Amino acid sequence: MKIEYKKRHLNVNLILGITMLTFGLLNLGYDGNNSWSDYGYIVFAVCYLFLYFYQKQYKYLTIQNGVLNINGSLGKKINLTEVIHIKKFAGDYILKTNKKKLTINTHIIDPKSLTELNAELKKLRVEWH
Repeated sequence: MKIEYKKRHLNVNLILGITMLTFGLLNLGYDGNNSWSDYGYIVFAVCYLFLYFYQKQYKYLTIQNGVLNINGSLGKKINLTEVIHIKKFAGDYILKTNKKKLTINTHIIDPKSLTELNAELKKLRVEWH
């Protein structure tokens, strides 16, 4: 199961990437002598565009074979059978095992995917706070 980002979250990254790319290209074309710092907009634009396409492709969370995986640069994982406690705090879910703690940011999850995530977490039959 894949839990998707909100469309607004993805669109903000896309708009920032396109805007910075536009500023970067205009800055390079404005005067003939460019220094290394003039390429900053283009570097940030590429980062935001890469982030947009990565998040669109790989989604926020994946749940497969009893393992919840937060897709991203750090790639946090937690085995759902080891979860002993789920805490809901400020809209986030904090899943705790004896060894690990994993926080899920629900503010960036698509509402339809959030209901799927809630249903999956309810199946665990663990203590909620």
